[in-house]
Amino acid sequence: MLLVFGKTGQVARELADLRPDAVFLSREDANLADPDACARAIEDHKPTRIINAAAWTNVDGAEDQVDAAQIVNANAPTAMAQAAARLNVPFVQISTDYVFDGSGTTPWKPNDETGPISVYGATKLAGENGVRAAGGPHAILRTAWVFSVHGGNFVKSMLTLSETRDSLGIVADQIGGPTPAVAIARACLEIVDKLAEDPSTTGTYHFSGAPDVSWADFAREIFAQTGREVAVTDLTTAEFPRPAPRPSNSRLDCATTEAVFGITRPDWKAELSLILERLGAK
Repeated sequence: MLLVFGKTGQVARELADLRPDAVFLSREDANLADPDACARAIEDHKPTRIINAAAWTNVDGAEDQVDAAQIVNANAPTAMAQAAARLNVPFVQISTDYVFDGSGTTPWKPNDETGPISVYGATKLAGENGVRAAGGPHAILRTAWVFSVHGGNFVKSMLTLSETRDSLGIVADQIGGPTPAVAIARACLEIVDKLAEDPSTTGTYHFSGAPDVSWADFAREIFAQTGREVAVTDLTTAEFPRPAPRPSNSRLDCATTEAVFGITRPDWKAELSLILERLGAK
């Protein structure tokens, strides 16, 4: 039985479509603010596979709510991984490019030195370290720039803004790979199954969409595919300040993921087209 932490997030919603037979835990079922409750949920359900698709994702909010973000992003996954290790059950933890400092232009490899520049990134890295230390069969899957038909994300924000604006200034000096949530969900399912078959695949992996682009060019593609005449002006990060600093380089080297699991980087433009159709935007 597959147990998934998360029910309403982008990846969890896609997992529910792909695996309706799985058990999905909402905040009411296992609140990540209570790590012990998360561990008990695993012990009670006795699953054969576990995916943690829940997290504190309010990057700016984490700057002011450090303790809360630490519990959800670090303490809870650690407790989950410890419970999974006691049962020898494979555990997949979704992480982020924010564990790196965003310097340079070279895609980050899984074994590159980390150096988060935000509270969010620091708490996610602490969660990674807790999962590793638990010692059970696990995979940490770092991803970036998630989008889907569900929840709040960049694609839906651009569509909303385009209803009332004919020009937008978008950051152009942050580069990454937009990643469809459905592709992340598929990857998690393949990885957790492989872990069950071969625990030696335990490790840290990267997964993001291709090709890498700026936020500004991502926006241009959204407007091009929907036929919306919105002029996009390139901005620098300095011209668009946020409470939490963003990494300039979010490129992820996904070669190890392909080598070990046979999972290739998704074509985000093709997936974007499907998502825009589902949203009725084209």
